Amino acid sequence: MADDFTRIRLASTRRQFLKTTAAIGGAALASSTGRLGEAFAQDANSTLVIAAPATPQGLDIEFDVSLGSIDSLGALYEYMLGYEKMDDPNAPGVLREDTGVHTDKPNNLALRGRLAESWEVAPDGRKATFKLREGVVSNWGNKFTSKDVKWTWDRKFNLKGQGLFQTAVLGLKTPDQIKVEGDYAVSFNLDQPNPLLLKQQCNLANPIYDATKCAEAGGSDDPWGVNFLKNDSAGFGPYRLAQLVRGQQAVFEARDDYWGEKPFMKRVIMREVPQSASRFSLLQGGAVDIAQFLQPRELEALKKQPNVAVDAVNSSYMIWLELNSKIAPFDNVDVRRAINLAIPRDEIIRTIYYGYADEQKAPMPYIYPMADESFFTYGYDLAKAKELLDKAGAKNLATTLSYNAGDPTQEPIALLIQTALKQIGVELTLEKLPAGVFYENVTKRAKPMIFYLDSPWTPDPGYSTYLYFNSESYVNYSNYDNKNVDQMIKDGLATLDDNVRKQKYTEVQKTLMDEAPWGFIAYPKYTLARKAALKGYTYYTSNNLRFQDFSRG
Repeated sequence: MADDFTRIRLASTRRQFLKTTAAIGGAALASSTGRLGEAFAQDANSTLVIAAPATPQGLDIEFDVSLGSIDSLGALYEYMLGYEKMDDPNAPGVLREDTGVHTDKPNNLALRGRLAESWEVAPDGRKATFKLREGVVSNWGNKFTSKDVKWTWDRKFNLKGQGLFQTAVLGLKTPDQIKVEGDYAVSFNLDQPNPLLLKQQCNLANPIYDATKCAEAGGSDDPWGVNFLKNDSAGFGPYRLAQLVRGQQAVFEARDDYWGEKPFMKRVIMREVPQSASRFSLLQGGAVDIAQFLQPRELEALKKQPNVAVDAVNSSYMIWLELNSKIAPFDNVDVRRAINLAIPRDEIIRTIYYGYADEQKAPMPYIYPMADESFFTYGYDLAKAKELLDKAGAKNLATTLSYNAGDPTQEPIALLIQTALKQIGVELTLEKLPAGVFYENVTKRAKPMIFYLDSPWTPDPGYSTYLYFNSESYVNYSNYDNKNVDQMIKDGLATLDDNVRKQKYTEVQKTLMDEAPWGFIAYPKYTLARKAALKGYTYYTSNNLRFQDFSRG
């Protein structure tokens, strides 16, 4: 869940182009050699080549959430549950998770079994029992049982990485609350009901590990397999890792012994191509199937290409300014409100995002259930912003906005905000932070104002607000502290009644928008630039690819 661009490395455009074209083989050259040509063509047809900003820096979700790493998770690992899929209403040919509230379905959710074949939630909502799928094996050939589920959650408690948030938001206090009920049954036992109990089984951060392999690889020195899982996988997903050369490429191979539908793409090559312009050229020239995270102006250019398709879907991404409420001048709520009134959102979306974004009008993704944009009162109004600064006694105000040098959109956004703030008497100094240290500066919470781009992976108002605004959350980078909001968030996570939850989270959103711990900017769309013949793209709220979704047709 860290910033997407913190670990991107620089590389030569020409060298990357040559390496990528060499990696995918010379099908055209081989076509004149009979059977050899046919073999190359068949291999190319079932090979997916991705030009990515970076290869996986690590493969352990407890400690690494870089771009290449999260794209690897959904291929190498399997989850207890998944959401049903639906057609994206705004993007023909694209599917997305059905994360809505369905009063006609069990637990009001459109879920399907993955590693869990069936499940039952107790009437009081404090216990969920999962019947596990039999006959599943890992990429190491080890049989899947309830011990793998138990070991996976015990690992979160013991390693104290990002898993601590996953356990805390569920209300899990000890590993003893996850119980083995037999070889193929496991239960989660809570002190109070929690509406995330099933949703968290779909969260990308909660894959199930092959406990047997991890224990074997780590031995007594590394019982949780930390060193092993940095560089390899032990899971039940449709792919295995064939090669990982950081800074160059990662190669994934489809598993013949995967329990579910076998992927069309038998081989996936993720090439590291740090420069967006290079990724654009590779896709335009047909050397790759997907070019990830292109700049908006490049997407516009590709839309004119007959053999390329650009998908743009409403996503869980948000970009905002952390207004540090413990550092002057942002310890004053009127100053925070004034900053929001001076953000030129229309101009940002039109000139920088080229329309591939919407105004951010709520403190959570607008695609999530119960998100409420009705409390947004920060239309561009410099006169009103100046009035609020005068009210706050903030004359001749000077402050700093820090931004990520690795994100090409942040500098131009910062320049537009700097110009706008100057008109209300605020002298804004821009601080360009190298990509490698930007996220570190976010987590230190020592900057008065700093960009942040992120998305909460579970589509739920309680998860989103707990993550960013609970005073005790590790991702509350704005240092926001409102005990009443804390309590309402927790109350909404302690009931299964959606009417009560909506009441609580409506009030939470109203308060957050009024007290403005963020400078609300935009909801960037998730965009995918691909060959037109590549089919099956599905949008996930974790904003990652699942290689097994793709086929050619």
